[in-house]
Formats: sequence, structure tokens, C-alpha cells
Amino acid sequence: MTVLHNPVIRGFAPDPSLVRVGDWYYVATSSFEWFPTIPVHRSRDLAHWEYAGHVRGAAPGGSLAGVPDSGGIWAPSLSWDGERFWVVYSVVRSVGTPYFDVDTYVCTATDVAGEWSAPRRIASHGFDPALFHHEGRLWLLNLQNDHRPGGRRFAGIVLTELDRDTLATVGDTHLLLQHERLIEGPKLLSHGGWYHLVLAEGGTGFEHGVRVARSRELTGPYELDERPLLTTRDDPSVPLQKAGHGELVETPDGQWVLSHLTARPLHTPHGPRCTLGRETAIQAVTWDADGRPRLRQGGWHPAVEVDVPTRPDPRPPVEQPEPLSWPWSTLREPPDPSWADTTSRPGWIRLRGRQGPESRWAHSLLAQRITEHRAEAEVTVEARPRTFTQAAGLVLRYDAEAYLSLDLTWAEPEGEPQRGQQWRGGGRTVLSLVDRDEEGTREVAVVEVDPRAPLTLGVTIEEADARFWYVRDGARTAIGPALDFSRLSDDHGSRLRFTGAMAGIHARDLVDAAFTADFTGFRLVCTPS
Repeated sequence: MTVLHNPVIRGFAPDPSLVRVGDWYYVATSSFEWFPTIPVHRSRDLAHWEYAGHVRGAAPGGSLAGVPDSGGIWAPSLSWDGERFWVVYSVVRSVGTPYFDVDTYVCTATDVAGEWSAPRRIASHGFDPALFHHEGRLWLLNLQNDHRPGGRRFAGIVLTELDRDTLATVGDTHLLLQHERLIEGPKLLSHGGWYHLVLAEGGTGFEHGVRVARSRELTGPYELDERPLLTTRDDPSVPLQKAGHGELVETPDGQWVLSHLTARPLHTPHGPRCTLGRETAIQAVTWDADGRPRLRQGGWHPAVEVDVPTRPDPRPPVEQPEPLSWPWSTLREPPDPSWADTTSRPGWIRLRGRQGPESRWAHSLLAQRITEHRAEAEVTVEARPRTFTQAAGLVLRYDAEAYLSLDLTWAEPEGEPQRGQQWRGGGRTVLSLVDRDEEGTREVAVVEVDPRAPLTLGVTIEEADARFWYVRDGARTAIGPALDFSRLSDDHGSRLRFTGAMAGIHARDLVDAAFTADFTGFRLVCTPS
């Protein structure tokens, strides 16, 4: 046996969909507005996971330009029909509205790291689709969204048969279950003479959970279990909070496990905040005498340490030949040499500045997931900004209304007001420390620097504090006060937020989109507490 330590995929890896193919396990997770779209990890033993590829081409047309923060690709569901992997997912183009403007797509592949078929749109009742392969037939599960005034936005779980070749709808759509508490994320399996409907319950926050319903007939009616399979809503002291959105999978030796999302909150004066986003965890499951799934350790709280079957891994790690491949991520489009160049200056990344950090369209940003509450990032940058519309530097980012950045940019001579006189010559090259939240943008510190040499920038994160620094005369020099990193979380503010904090590099040029900045030595070290 091996002891896994939850979360098994740490930092921004929500809505895990688990499937076993032979001796391998695969997990697909939500990517929202980020590329690569639909990351897939794999494991032989459920304890040690590695990035295995992603669903290339999942974004129709290769772009998610214009989707809002926390929009884009939601809750992919991965499955295997004996010959091919299938993934079904929603592209959500409106967040916080009754409509969601959802399109649901299906892609297939024989290898998760290989070529995926082009996305094909299918019936789009709502988000959180899943496929059920059963006795040679293909079924689509979905949350039904009711946008009408006075209606139930989350109006139950529906089931529709699809033609396996054309993916067209076959016959009627069946309403499987409605419930007074929000239910979503449906998954179906057949076990012990029952059809088991595994559901996410209570939303994705601290009320989250997993609930199971069952029926003797595929099309229902389904009866809810009286108790949850998994939740932490009743105990804020459990270290793994927000536990929910589960999927049951059988191991090769007949044991069962549950994948689910979870979060590790920081406890701040403003309440619990999950800066790392929602992560992937695994629990051991048994079936009780009545044929219902239960956590092996009893109760419904997730365990941090879980015994799982051990199987050797004979394969070498998956190679990532592309220079800007995982763990790098980009916003709303994949990296492109036109703005992220790794060949012009070997050992450096050259970013061409485009739109600003709050753009939904063309933001020149490369970022990596922060996976622990203690972390440090640094990078060396070389650039010659000539105007306040040009900048490049180091950024901690959650979304367009939650980021902290230390940027090399231009400013008027000291004491001169901001009047946009940069074309007259003069001015200073400065480091500008910016704090952005839903109330607006604040420049919290400015220091003049020598523009003639590369400059190393860094930030140290200790739970809720982020302290930025730069290297001057061979020593780290603090800039500005400690900033509130906990605002870069799912739980700050009133808007829906579903991703996680990232550390990275970015550049902007709001006038000509021609300014370039060179970066080298990017380092992100995340240290478990």
C-alpha cells in the first residue's frame, strides 16, 4: 500500500474528473480562461501525479478572447469507451447572469497527450456535462439551467441519449432529479444492480459536498441518499474544506476511490480565504450493506492521508518539448512567438507588450500556479520603457480585479505631476508596485532604478503576506509594505471566482504594441507548510 497525501494535485486544479484505463488513472480539471485548456494528469498509484498533456483545440477557433474572468472552460468530464478517451465540457461566456451563454462540446483521442478531435457542439442544457457509456449506447448528463425570472436557475439533472457517430440527440430528454439544494456536476455509474448518480451539492464554496442518488432504471426516478457521501460544511476545522464535485472509480483489484475538489484555506481576520484555489484530492470508498457508497474512514469528512493500492510506474516522465509548455499558462490564448519569443535571445523569454493587465483579449502574460501557502518567485528583466504606457515585470495574479505587480516602467521627473509629457524627453525609469482589487488600482511604492542593466525582481509569500523586493548592489532591497495576498483568492469580494493565484511575468505597450522586455531565470519555489 501507498499513503497518498491530499491534495494530490496542488494549486488551481478544480472539478477533477477521474477515469481508469488499465493500470493508469487520468484526471482532467477545469481551466476556465487559462491555457493550456483542460490539463490532464496521470498516475499509476493515485499518490504520485504528473502532467500528461491537455485537450488541444478545446477552445473553438483556438481562442477564448472576450470570456470573463472565471468564464471559459468549466468542469470537463473525462471518460473511456474501451477504445478512445472522450471529454465533454462547457464553454461559459457569461458569469453572474441568468443565461451563462453555454456551449457544450465533445472531443475524443486515443492518447491524452496526442491529437484530440476538433470540438463538436452538442445539446447545451447547462454547464457540468458528463457522458455515460453503457451497453453500447452514449448518454449525456447535464445540469438544466432555467434563466426565466422567478424560475429555478439550477433546475435539476437531465439525461439525453446521443448518437455515437453524429452526436445528435436521440429521443426525449429525461429529468432525473430535482432538489431544493443546488445539485450539479452529475456522474453516472452502474454498480450492484443500481444506477448511481453522483452529484455536487451546495455550490462550490464552503457549503460544497457530494451526494449520491440511485435508481433501478437508467431514466429514473432517482432517490437521494439521506446523508452526504462527502462534505465539510458542518465543520470548519477540517483541514480540507469545500470538499465536493466527486467521481467514483474502481481500482484494478476491486477497491473504490472518489476523486473530489477541495481547498486549504488561510485563516485571516477577514475569514477563511483560499488563495491556492480549489485542488484535487482522492478518498477511499467502500459500499455498505445497503449497497451505498461510504468513505472508508467513516463519516463524510475528507482525510488528508489515505492508503491506496501500490503499483509500480515503469514509464519515464512525460516530456515537455515545447519551451513554454506546462507549468506555464497563458490567458485566453496559447503562447505565440509573435508575443512570447524564446529564440531571439537564447536563455531568455522576450515578451512583446500588448494590452493591459485587465484585458480580456490580448494580455502578454506567462504564469505558473502557486501550490503552497509559502512561496517565492523571482525573475531578471531587461527593458527600456520610454513612456508610462509601457511596462514589464513580475506579477501575482488571480484575475483582472485581483493582482499585485512590480513593474519596470517610465515616470515623470521626481516632483513633476502626471501630465503625459513623456514625448518631450526626460523622465525616469522606475519600479512601480501596484495593488489592484475591486475598489481600484493603487500605486503603493515607486523607486528610481538604472535602466542600463538587467534588474532582478522578486516576491516572498508567507500565507496572507506578499513582500516584493529587488536586487540592488547584490542585496535584496524591499519595496513597499507587505501586501494582502489573501485578496487573491476565491473568497474575497462578492463576485464569483473559481480559479487560483498565479505568479508570472507580463508586459504591456498600450500605444504601439512594439515595446519588448527580456526575462531570464524565472523561479517559483513553493514550500509545504
